[in-house]
Amino acid sequence: MECEHCHKHPATLHFTGYIHGNKHVQHLCHTCALEQGLIEQNDHYPIHDLLSDLFNFNKKITTQQNKLAEEMLVCPTCQMTEQQFVKNYKFGCKDCYEIFSSELEPVLKRVHNGNTTHTGKVPKKEYAYQSRRQQIKDYRLQLKALIDDERFEEAADIRDAIKALENDRTETKEDH
Repeated sequence: MECEHCHKHPATLHFTGYIHGNKHVQHLCHTCALEQGLIEQNDHYPIHDLLSDLFNFNKKITTQQNKLAEEMLVCPTCQMTEQQFVKNYKFGCKDCYEIFSSELEPVLKRVHNGNTTHTGKVPKKEYAYQSRRQQIKDYRLQLKALIDDERFEEAADIRDAIKALENDRTETKEDH
């Protein structure tokens, strides 16, 4: 996309504003944005600052600065502090994943719509098999809970469903 003002350079900055309730969008190059006074000469936004502002982590940093030094988490391997991690969201070593896990989980939940584990994608030809496998796994958890609650009739129904899925899986594998 080219700059809407000079039509010479690619648009690298996109400004959105509302004037009298109407949305107004401008796509400008850096030079034109400077000329129009929309940015300062030294304006730059590192990605970690942008993300920190986006998720209101600056408030958290201020709170952490008020903590006593001995309450701060510090990685014993690389000496990275909790404050450094929250500011940059970069790990210093492999041990930081475990040390700062309590700080990392809320971030992952926000970024990934509440999910904190990666399940990955399944190829189309494997989807039916993987789906059936997951359903069997879920049924086995239900079966255990039903047996623990001594609800044996319902457990028998679940057991039969598991057997049916396992037989179907065996037949499908043999067809390949």
